[in-house]
Amino acid sequence: MISILLVLLLQTFADLPSAATVGALNPAVTQATIMTTICVAGWTKTVRPPVSFTSKLKRQQMKALGLIGSPSLYEEDHLISLELGGAPTDPANMWPQPWAGEWNAHKKDRLENLLHKRVCEGSMTLDDAQAALSTDWTAAYRQYVKP
Repeated sequence: MISILLVLLLQTFADLPSAATVGALNPAVTQATIMTTICVAGWTKTVRPPVSFTSKLKRQQMKALGLIGSPSLYEEDHLISLELGGAPTDPANMWPQPWAGEWNAHKKDRLENLLHKRVCEGSMTLDDAQAALSTDWTAAYRQYVKP
């Protein structure tokens, strides 16, 4: 029982990226290139790192952050998502985000999809979407997904 409570408590702190996760950008993605990069269906598959890379990094980061439990409880997430021009393999753009908890990976995915849609339809700039994620993605979620 205590171990379950400890896992839940630690997951709550893992909901948000660590101080080392500041975000990093893919230099190939700019406002001028979005129609040939992120707004092309399937483009992220061309830059997504292999599972062997993300799994190893997730285990390293979990250990460094003192996160317990199975790695399957976490997604190795990009703070600035690939679909919004985040750097694919820069550890400064990645952290183990829990699948459970208030601010979980599913919620962040919803925000990323909405911001991507807005950028590609022209109602939001790429810079604004990237800033929304890297500054405080939970505030951006409250603003854009659940007003």
